[in-house]
Amino acid sequence: MRIFTCLSVLVPVIMAGVLPAVAAGDVVKPTGQPNVLFITVDDMNYDSAGVTGCKVPDITPNIDKLAADGMRFVHAHVTIAVCQPNRSVLMTGRYPYRNGAEGFEPIDPKVPTLQESLRAAGYINGIFGKTRHLQPEHKFCWDVAIRANELSNGRDPAKYYKHAEAFFQKAKDEGKPFFLMANSHDPHRPFAGSDQEKGRVKKGKKQNPRPYPNPGRIYKPDEIVIPGILPDIPEVRKEIAEYFSSVHRCDETVGELLRALAESGLEDNTIVMILSDNGMALPYAKTNVYFNSTRTPWIVRWPVRVEPGTVDSEHFISSIDFMPTILEAAGAKPVPGLDGKSFLPLLEGKHQKGRDHVYTVFHQTAGKRRYEMRSVQNARFGYIYNPWSDGETIFLNESQSGRSFKAMKAAAEHDEKIAARVKLFQYRVPEELFDYQNDPCALKNLIDEPTCRSELDKLRKKMLEVMRTTSDPLLEKFQKKLSAH
Repeated sequence: MRIFTCLSVLVPVIMAGVLPAVAAGDVVKPTGQPNVLFITVDDMNYDSAGVTGCKVPDITPNIDKLAADGMRFVHAHVTIAVCQPNRSVLMTGRYPYRNGAEGFEPIDPKVPTLQESLRAAGYINGIFGKTRHLQPEHKFCWDVAIRANELSNGRDPAKYYKHAEAFFQKAKDEGKPFFLMANSHDPHRPFAGSDQEKGRVKKGKKQNPRPYPNPGRIYKPDEIVIPGILPDIPEVRKEIAEYFSSVHRCDETVGELLRALAESGLEDNTIVMILSDNGMALPYAKTNVYFNSTRTPWIVRWPVRVEPGTVDSEHFISSIDFMPTILEAAGAKPVPGLDGKSFLPLLEGKHQKGRDHVYTVFHQTAGKRRYEMRSVQNARFGYIYNPWSDGETIFLNESQSGRSFKAMKAAAEHDEKIAARVKLFQYRVPEELFDYQNDPCALKNLIDEPTCRSELDKLRKKMLEVMRTTSDPLLEKFQKKLSAH
């Protein structure tokens, strides 16, 4: 383990403690500050889990069990669908253009972080994997940081168990509540069994195969279901099978983390949250603002406080709400200037006003290519603004590596529908409007549909409102766009 310090001033510690024994049938709320186990999975679509509707057999038994024991949010989204910027949003409660991390760069050092507040409230902070995706490091106050290379590049369930077991014991030994961010690198590329995973050719020399353990189940192309955002052609089917094998290994990691927690004796006073940092690394998902880009399988288990097996299908929550929620649950001092709002009342079964939409953004890819996008969604419709789209600029992102997009481009030569999808993905259009309730895969753009004009005007107005409230740097350009209509 690597030990890190933080410049924040420590305050007296309130012990996390283990719940006292109670008689059968008694209901006792845990005392003291709750622990937090925050699990992120990497590049997993919201509908890749069994509990969210995936038809692939035995795909995510551990995630499904967690949902059965807690609450699942139907309208949960990440604020920005790419790994480092989204993690910066989660830990600052601010939009990327307000925390300084629009892409793969550090946050503004003046911006407060969740970890600084938790350290001040007496918490131990830990992170497994993705340690480079929260920068600068001193702002995140990690007492324990386990690098990806200590976890077989973030893909070995057994190693997550071992390090989680040690971390929980450390918290018990020190008598402190804990916050552990456990980041699975699955199902991020390279997918299990893929050519990308087996090794790459660079400068004429073949790299050594990456030391990933095999998933407990390897899926065959005829066992899986093709997401509706992609065409069902052989090479796509083969890659999606590899993706789902990675999803299953990811679920095994989740299971091992939960096993270590249960064995620690701290489970009853621990909030467990799990979500995916963005959609799958394939066209029309990751690094975009589509429905399949930002929607995430967000599940919360909190014994006694959250009713098991509940589903919130009314309220919208997003990444910017994570920090204020954890601060309130921990009884920590509120941080001013956050864009998000605590959804703790929702966990208690209450109603919250103003949660009827979500605002999502995109700035740049990991390759530093800039494609500004904005979207606002409600329970049915989603509006997208693409100021970069000019009919000439070509969209390039990491989702175009591997088998699927190459296969789509080849098929486009003799299939008009696939050709249209490829062209739209590469060039986009300035505005898009989709009926996500009936078209979650965003196959039909309704921007010029007269019957949808009223809804379009509402969403444009809502986007303008959020831009003004948050000082979005695209505000002036968007106002000019609206004035032209």
